[in-house]
Amino acid sequence: MSVTSVLKRLFTVKEYYQMLESGIFADGERVELIRGEIIKMSPIGRRHAACVDRCNYQFAHKLGGQVVIRIQNPLALDNTSEPEPDVLVLRYQDDFYESGHPQPSDVFLLIEVSDSTVDNDREFKIPLYAEDNITEVWLIDINNACIEVYRYPTIEGYRDIQKFYRGQNLSILAFPDINITVDEILG
Repeated sequence: MSVTSVLKRLFTVKEYYQMLESGIFADGERVELIRGEIIKMSPIGRRHAACVDRCNYQFAHKLGGQVVIRIQNPLALDNTSEPEPDVLVLRYQDDFYESGHPQPSDVFLLIEVSDSTVDNDREFKIPLYAEDNITEVWLIDINNACIEVYRYPTIEGYRDIQKFYRGQNLSILAFPDINITVDEILG
C-alpha cells in the first residue's frame, strides 16, 4: 500500500480577511487562522466565559491603566496565523490598537482558557506562540483546576513550564510585584 500525501490549500491573513468580508462564514461563526488553516473554534460554555471574565476583572483591577486588556480578539503573528486568544495583556497604546492588531512584542501575557480544547491548545497553539516569541503564556485547564505557565520561548518550545493549583500564587513576568491566586482566576 502506498502513502499518498494530501495537498492542502493554505490561506494568508489577507485572503482570510477577504473571505470574512465577503460573507463566506456565517454571521457570528467563530473561526481563526492558524498556520494557514481556518480552524473552527469551540462554543464558549459558561465555565469558560466566567473564567475569561474573572481574568479580565483581576487584570483590570490589579494593573489599572498600565496595560490594554483584550478579550478574544486577534493577535497578528505572521502572514499565515492570526489567533484569537481568550485574554491578552498588552503594552499600553493610546489608540487601543485601532491602528493595527497587536504584534508579539506588544504581549506581556497571553491566556488560553480550555475545557474541551486543552490537548489542541498544548499541541498546536502553545508551540506557535513559542515560535513567535510570546514571552509568557498561561493555559488555564478548567477541568483539572490548574494553570500551566509557559515562559522563555525558543523555536523548540518554552524552556520553563510550571503548573499552579488552587491555593497557590503566581505573577506575570512583566509585573512580578502583582500577585494573583489561582482561586481568583478559577473562582
